[in-house]
Amino acid sequence: MKTDIEIARSIKLKKVEEIANEIHVLSDEVMNYGKFVAKISVKQIDEEKVKKNNLILVTAITPTKAGIGKTTVSIGLALGLEKIGKRAIVALREPSLGPCFGMKGGAAGGGYAQVLPMEDINLHFTGDFHAITSANNMISALLDNYLYQNRGVDGIGLKEILWKRVLDVNDRGLRKIVTGLGGSANGIPEETGFDITPASEIMAILCLSKDLDDLKRRVGEILLGFDFNNNPVKVKHLHIEGAIAVLMKNAINPNLVQTTEHTAAFIHGGPFANIAHGCNSIAATKMALTYGDYVVTEAGFGADLGAEKFFNIKCRKGGLQPKLTVIVATSQGLKMHGGVPLADIQRPDKAGLVKGFENLDKHIENLKKFGQNIVVAFNKYATDTDDEINLLREHCQEQGVGFAVNNAFAEGGNGAKELAQIVVDTIEKTPSEPLRFTYEDSDSIRTKIEKIACEIYGAESVVFNERAEKILKLAKQMDIEHFPVCIAKTQYSFSANPKAYGVEKGFKLKINDIVINNGAEFIVAIAGEIMRMPGLPKRPQAINIDIVNGEVEGLS
Repeated sequence: MKTDIEIARSIKLKKVEEIANEIHVLSDEVMNYGKFVAKISVKQIDEEKVKKNNLILVTAITPTKAGIGKTTVSIGLALGLEKIGKRAIVALREPSLGPCFGMKGGAAGGGYAQVLPMEDINLHFTGDFHAITSANNMISALLDNYLYQNRGVDGIGLKEILWKRVLDVNDRGLRKIVTGLGGSANGIPEETGFDITPASEIMAILCLSKDLDDLKRRVGEILLGFDFNNNPVKVKHLHIEGAIAVLMKNAINPNLVQTTEHTAAFIHGGPFANIAHGCNSIAATKMALTYGDYVVTEAGFGADLGAEKFFNIKCRKGGLQPKLTVIVATSQGLKMHGGVPLADIQRPDKAGLVKGFENLDKHIENLKKFGQNIVVAFNKYATDTDDEINLLREHCQEQGVGFAVNNAFAEGGNGAKELAQIVVDTIEKTPSEPLRFTYEDSDSIRTKIEKIACEIYGAESVVFNERAEKILKLAKQMDIEHFPVCIAKTQYSFSANPKAYGVEKGFKLKINDIVINNGAEFIVAIAGEIMRMPGLPKRPQAINIDIVNGEVEGLS
C-alpha cells in the first residue's frame, strides 16, 4: 500500500471554492489561502442550525505505543456518512509542529482517510499557531517592558509573575530559563519558562471564543501575576488587549479544507488533551453544524481526557449536545492493556485481548455517565483475525453498545459504511440523552477535581500539595470557583502513572500545581509529573522528514 503522503499526492484536489459551494457557503465569504485552503468568517454560524443538526464525538480507549487511529476514524466516518447519502462534515484540530517533528510525524489522518492538502495542514497551515505564539509572547514582551520602564515608581511592580512564553516546538531546555541577563539595559532578570503553544491560554481562548469581541474580552481577563499588595494584575491593566486581538483577527476564523474524497473539513485550534482541553474550536464545530447535517468531531487521547473535557468544558461553554459518541479501539491497543508485550501484539492472543476489554469497559462506563449512547469502532489492521474481531463484537453486544469494523484507512469511505450506518441508525432510534455533567458550576474547584478523579479516573482520593492548596484559596478569593476544571495528566493511563496499563484502582491522584486560566475561564490542575513543554524522543520524526526534488517526504 502507498504511504500516507503518496496517497495524499495521488488525489486531485478540488479548489476550495468548489468545496465551499457544495456545502452552500456563499462565495463572498470564502477567504482564500491559496487554491485549496480558506477561512470562513465566524459570522456565518447559524445557532438555529447548530441546535438542529447531528453532532457525533469520536474518542478512544487509553492510547498506547501501538496507536489507535482516532483521527483516521473521524475522517473515515465522515466519508462513510457521505457514501450512504448523508451530508457530513468533519471538524478537527490543527496539528502542532512539536509532535509532527517529534513522535507522530503528522496528524492529518492516514491512508485513504486524510484531510488535504496534508503537507500544508501538518506544517504552517494558515498561520494560526504562529498568531497564537506571537500574541502570547507579545504579552510577555509588553509586560516585561512595563516593569522595566516603571522601575522605581511607587506601587508599580509584580511580586509574582505567572505568565510564560510559548513555542510550537518540543524543547525541554526551555522549560525553566532566566531572562534579562547581561546588564540593566537588557531588562530585569527573572526566572520564567516556556510552554508549548497548544498549552497556551491564548490557544484555549481561541478555541472557546464565539467571535473577535469575545476573544478580546477574554484576553483582557488573562491573569499575569500579583502586585505587592496582592492584587491581581491582568492584561487589561496594561491596556493591550486590543493589540493582542489585532494579532488574532484572522486566526479567529475556522479553516476550510477537504478530505481524500472531497468531503468538507473545518480544522481550527489545537490544544493537547493531556495538558490542555483537547478539542477543536467551538466556532469550527458550530460552523460545521451550520453547513452539515452530520458533523464528526474528535477529542484528544483517551475518553478520560479528551471526551471528559469535551463534555465538561466545550459542550458546557458552547451549549453543544452530541447525539452519539464513537469510541475507537484496536486489537493491538487492547492487547497492550491486557498485558501483552509490545513485541507480541500483532500475534493472535485471545486471553490478552479479553483482559484488555477492562480498559474499554471503563471508558464505556464513563461515557454512559454523561448520558451518551455509544458505538465502538474497531479500527482494523491487516494482522487482525476474524476470531478476535468477533470476540469484541460479542463483548460489545453484552455491554449494550453498538459495534462496527472501520477499514477507512485501506478503503476510504467504502470501508466506513458499516460504521456510518450504525451511527445513523442509533441517532435516529436512540439518540443520546441531554448531557449530564460530572460536576455542577456551583461546586468548589476542589470538589470538581475530586469528582473527575474519583468518578472518571477511578481514584481513591486526591492529594493537593502546598502550592495547589494556595491556588485553591486564591481562586475562592477571586470569586472564580464557578469555572470548569481541566486536569493535565499523562494520557497513557487513568492515573498519573504512565506505565499503569489497563485500569488502575485504589490510587491517589496527586495535584502538584494549579494554573488559573482567567481569560479562558477554566482552571488547570496539574497531576503527577506531566510537563506543559514536551521533550523530543531519542529518534524524533524530524530525522525522517526531508524535501526531495521539491516535494516533502516523511510526513504522515
